[in-house]
Amino acid sequence: MIVSAEHLSKWYGHVSGLNDVTLSIPAGVTGLLGPNGAGKSTFMQLATGQLRPSAGTVRVFDEPIWGNPSQYRRVGFCPEQDAFYEHMTGRDWVAALAGLHGMEAAAAANAAAQALEAVGLLDVADRKIGGYSKGMRQRVKLAQAIVHDPQLLVLDEPLSGMDPLMRRRTISLVRQWAARGKSVIVSSHVLHEIEAMTATVVLMHNGRVVAEGDVHQIRALIDAHPHRVSIRAADARALAQRLLVDDDVSSFRFEGDVLIVETANPDSFYSRLTDVAASGEAGSIEEVSSPDDNLQAVFSYLVKQ
Repeated sequence: MIVSAEHLSKWYGHVSGLNDVTLSIPAGVTGLLGPNGAGKSTFMQLATGQLRPSAGTVRVFDEPIWGNPSQYRRVGFCPEQDAFYEHMTGRDWVAALAGLHGMEAAAAANAAAQALEAVGLLDVADRKIGGYSKGMRQRVKLAQAIVHDPQLLVLDEPLSGMDPLMRRRTISLVRQWAARGKSVIVSSHVLHEIEAMTATVVLMHNGRVVAEGDVHQIRALIDAHPHRVSIRAADARALAQRLLVDDDVSSFRFEGDVLIVETANPDSFYSRLTDVAASGEAGSIEEVSSPDDNLQAVFSYLVKQ
């Protein structure tokens, strides 16, 4: 097993972030699925040695991760939250972090260029991070996670804020890393995103593991609930006209330049949305997100079963 936890708990004062989790994560790609506050980020921070367990143990590559710096080079972490030196360029920032892994300056610069190219940022590598869009900031975080060629990638909500085309590319990158023998733990609160990367899923809710196994086992329950998708577009009304031609859209409304769509068939809808974005026929699509509301209801339902 790549990561194993035994009765793992983390408390923040009187608040429980993770509660008595026993879990084994195999090689390959594993998805952590759950709404915000489920404990996904806490588990990832424990598994990457950033947090000390309040109780229990967590091991990575069959060694303790807390206080074990020799393990850190084997792990790449893409956090959900931003933590940049905004005045630095993407190239300099990624190269600097490569240097912290022990690379000489020339090797770090070369590795940074390769990582930035992999995530599609080489053309803006010399721009300051402070001028990056949200999607670009997500991608430069991915670049620093892979720059030292780790054996395990831990990606916390890596698709957040990306446009449909970059989401597709990032999903493809995760699959490519797995094909090269890397292991990946990736979190999301959107089932469609996890399912596009792996069939192995860990379902989390309120700091506990609710279920683990094949994603298709919970697919029918999830699909019984409509999904709401927020799309920020240059011309939201033109996009709505283009998307309403099929029956996978249950309803829609506008909030300024944001189109809110409700769909009962997310697979079909996301596929069509990506095709529309690629064609450019409805203008540019800047951001796609899925609010927690419906998944929160689904997870509450699943916990009661």
